[in-house]
Amino acid sequence: MVDLSTTYLNLPLKSPLVASASPLWENLDHIKRAEDAGLGAVVLFSLFEEQIRQERDALLHFLSVGTESFAEALSYFPEPDEYHAKPDEYLELIRKAKEAVDIPIIASINGATLGGWTTFARQMEQAGADAIELNIYNIPTELNRPGAEVEAAELDIVRSVKNSLSVPVAVKLSPYYSNFAHMAKQMEEAGADALVLFNRFYQPDIDLETLEIKPNVLLSTSQNLRLPLTWIGILHGKVGLDLAATSGVHTASDVLKLLMVGASAVMTTAALLKHGIGYGAELIEGVRSWLDEHEYESVSQMCGSLSMMHAEDPTAFERAQYMRALNTYKPNTLRI
Repeated sequence: MVDLSTTYLNLPLKSPLVASASPLWENLDHIKRAEDAGLGAVVLFSLFEEQIRQERDALLHFLSVGTESFAEALSYFPEPDEYHAKPDEYLELIRKAKEAVDIPIIASINGATLGGWTTFARQMEQAGADAIELNIYNIPTELNRPGAEVEAAELDIVRSVKNSLSVPVAVKLSPYYSNFAHMAKQMEEAGADALVLFNRFYQPDIDLETLEIKPNVLLSTSQNLRLPLTWIGILHGKVGLDLAATSGVHTASDVLKLLMVGASAVMTTAALLKHGIGYGAELIEGVRSWLDEHEYESVSQMCGSLSMMHAEDPTAFERAQYMRALNTYKPNTLRI
């Protein structure tokens, strides 16, 4: 019998497939169904600091001052009632989930101030969360703020939260750093127990009829896994923290590929939104069948076997592969 168990954030998981943060997990019954489907853990949807701070009403007031001539400006900011849950409801969901299921429950937070990150992370820990995922979703737009200052602020968040908690801390990052490998190492030194790769920025769209900026959420496809696959393959064995993959996980093949390059956990939500929560069981069975067919005894035996550290051709992760890919691509001359 193939052993699918693994460890992520020092937490034992019965399978490497983890439900990533999404509104699906506002519902306790959905969390139970995720456990029934065989998922190893659930990451709850992100709680935003703006949901918590009472000052948000004052903020909305001041943001609206002077916008009478530009009514569309108000559409850039969400109204308070558009948020998914109030803080007390979120903490209660953690408590109920811990009572209802045996798999780890990982809380997620997106803060706006250093004090907010630490205060609310502690509340999540006190409510029973097995770990905390820091959802660092930040788009710096200040023309005079250098990248080093942005990175330093994010590292301060990790240090502050880690020093205030006893549970493990994961950090969900974007790939947009001048040297992501160096940033990963700095995150480890700041105390992060895991990196979740990668956060997808949701770019807005324009409604040509109303002439308004509008949100445009597109679910991932398997093509999106190339980026986390590349960086997990590069970092595996070079950093001491866990590496979790998210974005683009839709098939058992996707899960296997990410495990092969060194992912400790493979996260998915888009596939569950598209096919239903029970689809998680199909993904896990697909992984089990492939491992059995190829005579693997466990997930751990395969994990990292095709990372940069163990690949027969390590240059596949580097510049040489870029040149090779361009030189081997053959366009369809019939359409030119």
